[in-house]
Amino acid sequence: MGRNRLNLAIGLGATCSGCDITIVDLAEYLPKVLSSVNIAFWPTAADLKLKDLEAMANGSIDLCLYHGAIVNEENAEMARLLRRKSKLMVAFGSCACFGGVPGLANLATKDSLLETVYGTPSTDNPKGLKPQGEALVGEYRMAVPKRLDAVLPLSGVVEVDYSIPGCPPQTSQVKDAFEAILSSDLPPRGSVIGPAKNLCDECPRKREGKSISKIVRAHETIADQERCLLDQGILCMGPATRAGCDAKCIKANMRCEGCMGPPDGVGDQGAKMLGAIASILGLEGEDKMSEEDVARLMDGIVDPVGLFYLFSLPSSILRRRLWEV
Repeated sequence: MGRNRLNLAIGLGATCSGCDITIVDLAEYLPKVLSSVNIAFWPTAADLKLKDLEAMANGSIDLCLYHGAIVNEENAEMARLLRRKSKLMVAFGSCACFGGVPGLANLATKDSLLETVYGTPSTDNPKGLKPQGEALVGEYRMAVPKRLDAVLPLSGVVEVDYSIPGCPPQTSQVKDAFEAILSSDLPPRGSVIGPAKNLCDECPRKREGKSISKIVRAHETIADQERCLLDQGILCMGPATRAGCDAKCIKANMRCEGCMGPPDGVGDQGAKMLGAIASILGLEGEDKMSEEDVARLMDGIVDPVGLFYLFSLPSSILRRRLWEV
């Protein structure tokens, strides 16, 4: 990009900052990264002020990794500012790529969320005060960012050049991304940096592919560590989730929850998973089943949105719950 050292910014929206930890977890590879970049902005790790970022010329940052969902006006403003300053904008982690767990807030209205946080008996708020956009604290007047009507992925606010999914992204993905960027060997813009296949392709478990008679929740059984979880009736998101995590949850005898998002060619992660489930529930004989039997099978899917769209609701075809007006 014209210099030996790249200007790197790491910005954040609504996030737990686990994505920051992934960068630190590069361990012995981290010194190579740090020796190849100038940290232009990284609020989590460096004492760089917003005014310093605003003073930079547009396009002067070579690479920005933005993690976190867009939940309020401040998140959106920061994303737009970093987009102006950056040549490459990367959605870093599931929240930036798809909306992430914060995106489940799209099941409620903004007012009902504020009421839950500030109006419940467990909150010490006798006056029932809620954020007003501005607050007077002593002699200081503070601006409080207003919450948006819906949670958005980074692409809902600015153009994104590349995506690195995961909650958090795997250190191997981050290493591959930095090596590609430092060597200028990048895929076409708009690409996801990671494997295109789904998680089942790298899962070590044995798959029988038989129909199941019921759905079992993870806490209701002790899963056989050799057999496919779906074959055991546990709704693992592997068929609808991108590979690249080395199946870490599966190897720990936990079902995949879908944090890597949909693989290439899949527009909606939840719809893809519904299709996978339909193929194993044995509903091909539905005309011979009673309505009660069909209902019993369907009732086994508890919290379908939280199951199928735990990380991807804001970027799905659903996006949010429809509210009557």
